[in-house]
Amino acid sequence: MELLFFVQVLLHILGGIAGFLFEQHGEKANRVTHGLAVLASALGILFSLGILFTGGSWVLELQGSFPVGALRFVAGPFSAFFLLIISFLSLAASLFAIGYTREFQGRKSIALLGFFYNFFILAMLFVVTVQNAFYFLLFWEIMSLTSYFLVIFEHERPEALSAGRLYLIMTHVGTAFITAAFLLLYIHAGSFSFDAFRGAAVTLPPVLKNVIFLAAFIGFGTKAGVIPLHIWLPQAHPQASSHVSALMSGVMIKTAIYGLLLFLFNFLGAIPAWWGSAVLAVAIFSTLLGVLYALMEHDLKRLLAFHSIENIGIILLGVGMALVFSSAKKPFYASFALIAALYHVINHATFKGLLFLGAGSILSGTHIKDIERLGGLIRNMPWTAACFFIGSAAISALPPLNGFVSEWLTFIVLLLGCEGASPALRFFSPLLAALLGLAGALAATCFVKAFGISFLGKPRSEQAAHAHEVSGSMKAGMGILAASCFGLALAAPWIVPILGKVAKTLSGTDIPMGAMVRKSFLISPSESSQFSPVLIALILSAFLVGAVIFLRVLLGKKIVRICPSWDCGMPGLEPRMQYTATGYSKPLRRIFSFLYQPTRRVELEDEGHAMLRTAQRFESKITHHVDEWVYKPLSEFVAVLSRKAKQIQTGHIQLYLSYIFITLILLLFFFGGRS
Repeated sequence: MELLFFVQVLLHILGGIAGFLFEQHGEKANRVTHGLAVLASALGILFSLGILFTGGSWVLELQGSFPVGALRFVAGPFSAFFLLIISFLSLAASLFAIGYTREFQGRKSIALLGFFYNFFILAMLFVVTVQNAFYFLLFWEIMSLTSYFLVIFEHERPEALSAGRLYLIMTHVGTAFITAAFLLLYIHAGSFSFDAFRGAAVTLPPVLKNVIFLAAFIGFGTKAGVIPLHIWLPQAHPQASSHVSALMSGVMIKTAIYGLLLFLFNFLGAIPAWWGSAVLAVAIFSTLLGVLYALMEHDLKRLLAFHSIENIGIILLGVGMALVFSSAKKPFYASFALIAALYHVINHATFKGLLFLGAGSILSGTHIKDIERLGGLIRNMPWTAACFFIGSAAISALPPLNGFVSEWLTFIVLLLGCEGASPALRFFSPLLAALLGLAGALAATCFVKAFGISFLGKPRSEQAAHAHEVSGSMKAGMGILAASCFGLALAAPWIVPILGKVAKTLSGTDIPMGAMVRKSFLISPSESSQFSPVLIALILSAFLVGAVIFLRVLLGKKIVRICPSWDCGMPGLEPRMQYTATGYSKPLRRIFSFLYQPTRRVELEDEGHAMLRTAQRFESKITHHVDEWVYKPLSEFVAVLSRKAKQIQTGHIQLYLSYIFITLILLLFFFGGRS
């Protein structure tokens, strides 16, 4: 079993290096670097599935005189779950990349892209298996730096450099908080080992425990992209290549969920009641604001990036309820909440990866990301349209797809709060469930816009009119994820027991699966609700088959009439007569105007008379309050400090020597007597 992991690591290293051997032959470099990544990911899937099905663990410890402790790797059910997600999405993304990165040949270094890409995946694998805080931070930094270079890969575009700079700043702010949390644990435990952290958890003073929680939540929340720490995510994800965006959104931000769960359930011992409330507050704001801002986006990849914020919020709703139930001494309910959160982790990785690959196919076939300039793509790109439709239905939580299963579990978890002893919990739990329902409805509305404006109707530009379907490897990458959206739903009764093993490693509670799964039905812990994904799929399939038989066989051709679309008496339909993305979302913009605070600008041109208007231009922009109220004033403050500090840089060496001399005098004054 361990041989699979060793070979996976070796193949990623070879994939990162071998591309340089074929630097002069772009297609060979492409196939080698991404082909080895495909093989490595396939081995990673086998390795992690073996651990998850057997419930065992794998340990590797490299002994030596390491001053910070031994380099130790462990893959139990919890780590194997995240290894599976990373490897599975990496396989689909790497397969997609074989066709997608051909457009870079001749103008960009495919070998350099493959180097950063393979080591990015490798760093994520090490992050979720290493068992030492020092090495965790080392691999975390490698993951951050390699993803930064992937974001700025097309550095000739100013927006890519700007997004990369912002990402680098925010990710290191988060890393600083994570480092602080680990250092506080190290001071208390006397070791960087995760085992030492777990052993010292029961003796953590309450004040220190709360400080560590806040530092870890801010640090990992920054990487996860929760509001208000999300500012980097909608900037960086759209600038990376689409297969990289799929990995960053699908699995990189999930490494933050992995780290947060480690702290909450392994390192910090007993859980205070207010932790769950804090996580739930951040979760619901991220869920609602993420989808509301996504509704207003016309850049397809930015739209998907905002939906990542929404889905991280849904995951944290499950985590927050697990904390609430743990503090209330309800371990069964806490484990059920963890299962819901973990299920949405893998579901989001699947359908969000699919949607980003679909956006990459659109970009490859049209070179357009603005959905206002798309339209009619379903005719020339039927495979991409079908896969994007499946991803849109899955993220909208429609049955029989995987998003429906994990969101149903999350709804049940929130409603279980009505059985809590706290009056506040009984009040807020159904309110949170209602807000999650609102977010689901808004997500469905958003993807009706994204799919309908992009794929239906008439082309709105020459590029859309001449779009072409993508290559076979790109189709295969999307097809794997599209099929998985169905598989993860239909196999839910068999997946939940596996997730129960993962949740047990966190909560320490052995969950009786008979109380949650009966044949093909999923049961809520209170037995107030149940459903069968297989039965729902059969009913929907029977309905569709029956409808086809009724229309085609019983009625025959009598109801089939082919005629022109109604054009309101005009001589012919034009693309500008169709719904636009702006027009479609305008009612919601008006409803939520208190949040968006839109600004409009209308420019009219005429020939000296209002009745002889020749042109009209309309622009509208919404307000991102976190940017305006927090980050813009902060950046201005830093700029002022920088200008003040710049005054001490005169360029005279005598002044710099005087700085050094004054510093030495101060050091001798404060510390000289102690020696």
